[in-house]
Amino acid sequence: MDYNSHTDAVIRVAVSLVNELTPGERRGRPFPVPADAGAAATAGLRAVYTSQRAVTEAEGAELAQVAARLRTVFEAVADGDIDSAATQVNALLEETHARPMLERHDGEPWHLHFHGRGGTMAGDWAASCATGLAIVLGSEFSDRLGVCTAPHCDRVYVDVSRNGTRRFCSTACQGRVKTAAFRARSRS
Repeated sequence: MDYNSHTDAVIRVAVSLVNELTPGERRGRPFPVPADAGAAATAGLRAVYTSQRAVTEAEGAELAQVAARLRTVFEAVADGDIDSAATQVNALLEETHARPMLERHDGEPWHLHFHGRGGTMAGDWAASCATGLAIVLGSEFSDRLGVCTAPHCDRVYVDVSRNGTRRFCSTACQGRVKTAAFRARSRS
């Protein structure tokens, strides 16, 4: 599954922002609201775009609101409710006035951006992430978005594997589940 390099990156940003900025559980432990939303947002963006500038606390707070809305898309897909996921994505697309535009910057070739010039950081990322998710939801790969199925973990993922059978947010969660199953079999 390869939409295009920029769309793939934007979808990875959506995953990263949701996982860094929304509370819940991660790898068997509680994951609280980040104390510093700016630092958490910076980490989320730099996981994909290493040269991303630092995010301010105010921008981080706005991105946390965007991440909470993006989380509902992943949860709806995981629940098999593509209609709700599409409705949420459409609302974000409309609110952010997302539109495709070819851009060239930083020595890169022309590539597709999904927001106009002069927006806020959170608004631009919301438009980009919503458009990337719309591309996924509008394709045969809509089931590739998910929420980790490991106990005590609710982090999200996008499955880019060939066979499309990913169920965990990370190899750490996969390992926890496999280890628990092995120990349960060994006790029997």
